Amino acid sequence: MEKLNLTPEEILNKEFNIDFKGYSPAEVDAFLDSVLEDYQIMEENIQQLLDAVATLQNQIKDLTAKNIELEGRKMAFDLSNTTSYSSVDVLKRISRLEELVYKK
Repeated sequence: MEKLNLTPEEILNKEFNIDFKGYSPAEVDAFLDSVLEDYQIMEENIQQLLDAVATLQNQIKDLTAKNIELEGRKMAFDLSNTTSYSSVDVLKRISRLEELVYKK
């Protein structure tokens, strides 16, 4: 982003020299040209920022959709890999383990 030429304080406190007909037209024109240039820069900066915000919002939407998809896949994977053991199976395994441990 480009730096602005004028601050709000400079605009507020600007004093023009008075010549025999009032303010110097050349000085006023130069100041107004500077103000106009700043407004053009601000408009460009605002448009750049709005474009960046739109791009980032689209990236957020895409990443959120991918995240939801991956969470769904993980859930499906977790559910497909769960094995259900019956009480009898568990007791048989415990029995075999006890035999191995206590016979030695």
